Amino acid sequence: MTYVIALPCVDVKDRACIDECPVDCIYEGERSLYIHPDECVDCGACEPVCPVEAIYYEDDLPDMWADYYKANVEFFDEIGSPGGAAKTGMLDFDHPLVAALPTQVEAHG
Repeated sequence: MTYVIALPCVDVKDRACIDECPVDCIYEGERSLYIHPDECVDCGACEPVCPVEAIYYEDDLPDMWADYYKANVEFFDEIGSPGGAAKTGMLDFDHPLVAALPTQVEAHG
């Protein structure tokens, strides 16, 4: 099991979760953050600090955002397990699900 970052993070990327993560498993894409499912130790430190409530334990992910589990897993298909987000810095891509979304600022504004 793992934690998942869902739609509320897209175009927000507050990064408070990154500061709390003891294993550096939260990676930054162009428009969203992603939790590496093989590096996450399920500690839950990230969940309560997210100001937009975008982080859920896999089993608690709302049905409307169920596809974000797959997006968080598949985001790492090309890069594998680098062993910590600090090693990669911001990555210049997103999962296709996130990349295809309209800009969230525009969608709400």
